[in-house]
Amino acid sequence: MAQNTPKRKIKDSVFTNLFQDKKYLLQLYRALHPEDCDVTEDEIADITIKHVLTDADYNDLGFSVGNRLMVLVESQSTWTTNIIIRALMYLIQTYHDYFKRTNQNLYGSKKVMIPKPELYMIYTGDRKNIPDSISLSNEFFYGDRISIDAEVKVLYQENEKDIIGQYIIFSKVYNEQRKLYGNTKQSVTETIRICKSRNVLKEYLENKEQEVVDIMMTLFDDEQILKAYVKDIKDNTAQETARETEREMAERMIKKGKMPLEEIADYVPTLSLAELKEIEAKVMHLV
Repeated sequence: MAQNTPKRKIKDSVFTNLFQDKKYLLQLYRALHPEDCDVTEDEIADITIKHVLTDADYNDLGFSVGNRLMVLVESQSTWTTNIIIRALMYLIQTYHDYFKRTNQNLYGSKKVMIPKPELYMIYTGDRKNIPDSISLSNEFFYGDRISIDAEVKVLYQENEKDIIGQYIIFSKVYNEQRKLYGNTKQSVTETIRICKSRNVLKEYLENKEQEVVDIMMTLFDDEQILKAYVKDIKDNTAQETARETEREMAERMIKKGKMPLEEIADYVPTLSLAELKEIEAKVMHLV
């Protein structure tokens, strides 16, 4: 049975919108590398890949620092170790684009120049006992040595002194307000009010308050569409399962030959009389 899939496209989240601004992107880098005090906005380039791994809303961010460092960050509110594999796939695609952009030949004899990779997950959920890092080897191969490994550092501390900690606070305040007010504009405006009063992302929220409201309300709409889509899939799956069960029942009853099709139809309401005749013809042919 054909299913109608909602038309979805990648949209900004607060996370991606925030770090599109070089000023905040620089603050993010300095939170990760406080020892590097001399880096400037001009050295940082947004290399986020769009529309590659998913067609859903996501919180991926990629940026480079000169030609020496490549940083990939993903924000997650739900804990999953699958992020390691996503990060690895994303890194490979990012390197592919880098080599193409810098005109380097991977098949030549000259060793290519490659930026050092760093992979991060900003975790904004409620899970306890959060590790500081997770790796492909430990999570999927019981710590065995493997041909290629990937380590993702996990950032989860609330901290009003740096932009990562502030974003985590913002996300948790939003989750609390959503529990109180549901998917409403009030939950968004209360989140913004509380965060500004706590000096959390205050400058960003003051300058882009309406944009933040629009982003979050759009994501509410998308969430409702997705929930309806999932329900539609479940309903259709249940209907298909019921039809298959009734087809099997009809075949058994026809084989016994004790009831006319008109009476069998009372026991299999999802099947039409025409469909029962087709099943009968198939059963008789096999006999």
